[in-house]
Amino acid sequence: MSLNTTGKADMTRKFDPDDAGKPTLPVRVLVVDDEPMIRQLLTDVLGDAGYTVDTVANGEEAILKLRDVRYDFIITDLMMPGMSGIQVLETVKQLDPETEVIVMTGYASLNTAIECMKLGAADYLNKPINIDEIRIILTRMVEKKRLVQKAREVDFYKELSRTDGLTQLYNHKFFHQLLATEIARARRYGGEISLLMIDVDHFKAYNDNNGHPMGDAALQKVSWILSETSRDVDSVARYGGEEFAIIAPETPKQGGLELGERLRKKIEGADFENSHVMPGGKFTVSIGVAAYPQDASAKSDLIEKADQALYQAKASGRNVVVAYEAH
Repeated sequence: MSLNTTGKADMTRKFDPDDAGKPTLPVRVLVVDDEPMIRQLLTDVLGDAGYTVDTVANGEEAILKLRDVRYDFIITDLMMPGMSGIQVLETVKQLDPETEVIVMTGYASLNTAIECMKLGAADYLNKPINIDEIRIILTRMVEKKRLVQKAREVDFYKELSRTDGLTQLYNHKFFHQLLATEIARARRYGGEISLLMIDVDHFKAYNDNNGHPMGDAALQKVSWILSETSRDVDSVARYGGEEFAIIAPETPKQGGLELGERLRKKIEGADFENSHVMPGGKFTVSIGVAAYPQDASAKSDLIEKADQALYQAKASGRNVVVAYEAH
């Protein structure tokens, strides 16, 4: 699977029996060797196997190439005039640690092989070259890179599925999963949780007067302030629209109120562009706080109680923090 220019998966490539054993994505290889015959041999063999191959005659030329082109693999001789293969290996790993380097030598020694591996070489080959061995090594390395890339894509899409696109905070769906997990943990170990529901005051007025792009920028700034002011153990989410939520584990209601007040002051004191259009002339938030198990014993009840406290905060004039109180 590859990604096209639109960012969508490209599923149009069909299987061709002649492609068996060839890399499924363009793979660039740089061959560094002072022997023209070796360079030509590897160009022919690897080219037939589906790789894009460039060659240079020495280490200095290799480093110049590397500044302009990114290679997946480098096959370098160790003993060359001028810059040695070990120096090439060291420089490659400094420029791009993910580039795999295979070293070759006609003067094999165990100490040299160990030194190369310590410096990050992927493999070590003796001359004369065994073409089948090089094919096998590269095929194995391409598969390893493919698996690593696939794992990264899985992690990326997993992160994407739980992240709000605008603010990069946790999204509404993942917030519910997190809160359920935290309540289950608190129930098991006897902990306390504060839930803060946060709403931007008069956000529609800000959006209507300044336009949606500036409104989006303001929400991003609010998100950043919430994340930076909260503790590392707190989970900050965009609940929807201009509403946010923070799960504060191991925090009684008083601690939630104190956190809410810090957040309220930070946002009130921040510089939001054109905030003078807001009623009251500044950008503010209202915050409602409820706690588990003091106010609720289940997730839905806790959210409802925090929402009720938020409603009270807005009804009492906004730009305040209100804790839920049973009536």
